[in-house]
Amino acid sequence: MSIIADRLGRIKPSPTIAVSTKAAELKAAGRDVIGLGAGEPDFDTPDFIKEAANKAIAEGKTKYTAVDGTPDLKKAICAKLKRDNGLDYEPSQITVGTGGKQVLYNALMATLNPGDEVIIPAPYWVSYPDMTLLAEGEPVIVECHEENQFKLQPEDLEAAITPKTKWIIMNSPSNPTGSAYSYDEMKALTDVLKKHEHVWIMTDDMYEHLVYDGFEFVTPAQVEPALFDRTLTVNGVSKAYAMTGWRIGYAAGPQPLIKAISKIQSQSTSNPCSVSQEAATAALNGDQSFLAERNEVFKERRDMVVDLLNQAEGIVCHKPEGAFYVYPSCAGCIGKETPDGKVIETDEDFVTYLLEAEGVACVHGEAFGLSPYFRISYATSTEALQEACARIQRACGQLAVRKAA
Repeated sequence: MSIIADRLGRIKPSPTIAVSTKAAELKAAGRDVIGLGAGEPDFDTPDFIKEAANKAIAEGKTKYTAVDGTPDLKKAICAKLKRDNGLDYEPSQITVGTGGKQVLYNALMATLNPGDEVIIPAPYWVSYPDMTLLAEGEPVIVECHEENQFKLQPEDLEAAITPKTKWIIMNSPSNPTGSAYSYDEMKALTDVLKKHEHVWIMTDDMYEHLVYDGFEFVTPAQVEPALFDRTLTVNGVSKAYAMTGWRIGYAAGPQPLIKAISKIQSQSTSNPCSVSQEAATAALNGDQSFLAERNEVFKERRDMVVDLLNQAEGIVCHKPEGAFYVYPSCAGCIGKETPDGKVIETDEDFVTYLLEAEGVACVHGEAFGLSPYFRISYATSTEALQEACARIQRACGQLAVRKAA
């Protein structure tokens, strides 16, 4: 009899982490590898945030805190939600976890009963379906196609809702596509959700501040106040503030739900790191001007990567509104042969070829629920991106159309 629980058989390890791990192993073995798999800004955490952490350590703020966040951090989150999103919350409606990932997981564990359905638009962040499965829910995947900029359409949302639907998870700007919903696009979706009072909305707003070309971010409870009492608005400091390793995420929602999430956390990890909470408080309360400066760099990288990828034979790359990812189609490479005679049959074959032939590590689209695509993170240096795109162009140029048998 195996010691491993049956529920582990329902899920798989994170493919994005697997790609980053593989790239690191190849580098350690001496290979020249450019890793484009990690969703992590290459910028450092701003100095004023690091100084707040150092001050916290010097002042001995290294003890346990309240399970789901310090009062100061909760107040800062309330102020941020009012300032940036026009949403009014009390500290009792806020929970803080060890990264946005834990907050999402806790929420699903606290609310799903066996057989409850969770609508997940695809392409999706790789963890949504697996977290749903661990919580004994059923992922309902709704494909969102490139002709609609990978965005969920109201009629498709309507068709996916059943009496068993408990949640819809909405991620804008999106990981992996970078697509983001405008006010009108979001309103069309919230109009559908207003009609179905048993459906709750879980938003993943982690890339809120990473938008370009004058795009204005909106979140569902902001667009439709009637949904306020059945929305969990999830965010964090990882991406915008370059604080991935600090592991602080948070959510705002109805008090009974927040208490349930806290109950889960009290019997798992307990409180997030005390020093990280002090740093996050400083991040949310501090000068936000650096965000626009860094966004300009990300925008330049996005434009360059989209342009260079569209010059690669067989690749078509849509220009997204936000985040720091692009999700190019490799459909034009499927069915072709590599120089050593292997046939590219899937997007996983394609990214394996890129890694083996040119040392470029990225993530295949099947991991995100929509093929034949692949995800590239442009949260790395401009020089590395230029070289990576040149290698992708070269790799694509070396693929040959298969000869008829």
